[in-house]
Amino acid sequence: MTVLILTCEQDVTADMVLAELDANGVPVVRLDPADLPGPVALSGEYVRGAFRGHLSVAGRLVSMGGLRSVWVRRPGAPATHAAEPSDWLTEESAQALYGMLRSTDARWMNDPDAARRARHKPWQLSLAQRCSLPVPATLITTFPQAARDFAVRFPDLVVKPVSGAHPQEPPRAVPTSRVAPDTDFAAVAFGPTLLQRRVAKRADIRLTCVGDRLYAARKTVAPDADPDEVDVRFAASDTPWHAVDTPSSVAAGVRAYLREAGLAFGAFDFAEDADGMWWFLECNQSGQFGFVQIETGQPIAAAVADWLAAPNPAGTQSNGSRSWAIEGH
Repeated sequence: MTVLILTCEQDVTADMVLAELDANGVPVVRLDPADLPGPVALSGEYVRGAFRGHLSVAGRLVSMGGLRSVWVRRPGAPATHAAEPSDWLTEESAQALYGMLRSTDARWMNDPDAARRARHKPWQLSLAQRCSLPVPATLITTFPQAARDFAVRFPDLVVKPVSGAHPQEPPRAVPTSRVAPDTDFAAVAFGPTLLQRRVAKRADIRLTCVGDRLYAARKTVAPDADPDEVDVRFAASDTPWHAVDTPSSVAAGVRAYLREAGLAFGAFDFAEDADGMWWFLECNQSGQFGFVQIETGQPIAAAVADWLAAPNPAGTQSNGSRSWAIEGH
């Protein structure tokens, strides 16, 4: 049985997992949907009540019926690299590829529909609350007066994008920024704005979840750090990440989150305050983990490889968004 990895050409995180699979003798195929049609080709037939499908990647023919699992890592949009790309060809190619893959018994990390829903930050905040994860007071609004009133109730705020990265080519990360005390908020009327109470954090937490396995890493914030540097991705710090234990309440919350979201993988970001409380910020369903593994030694790539190589648990619907849920529960 073969593992299929859908990702772009340059993906060091995927390389780490592929090396683990190779070391364990697990057959694996890696392709970028952006190369379909072209270097990647497909064919599938539905005849006499049965489905038979094949993928061709770099001259290698792979039976879709022999797929054990599919890791949707960071794939390009189908047909992006075609000789004459178009929105129509992208949609046709996406329907063909993902529709055929859904016709198999392969397990998904992560199911595309579940992952698409899980990208919505407002939905993340609501789900985190339902799962009893502490969420800082948050407002998403296009009403300037609502923003002003919120700032009165919570004077120390940060502003962050609702959607994440800016969709330029290549995508540009938009940092979380502290809101100045004298901000008027009139510009809120021109687009949805996410305001959130700033957590006076003593550490940043990255919690990587692979199935039922949890890998928490902590980066301490220096006591003399600039309070305006609120985004760990852009803060100037030489402090390394260290492996830590996950509090039992947080572990229960993130497992409930993944179960309800239908995700097999999630990279959670938390802010730890002076009392040791972990405040939920977001969950990236395809987040990076290579930097955490390198600095902490946590075997995250091996855990992903183990999940992808494992057989389908008995009684699961392997081509559905809940196919992973029985593992560890």
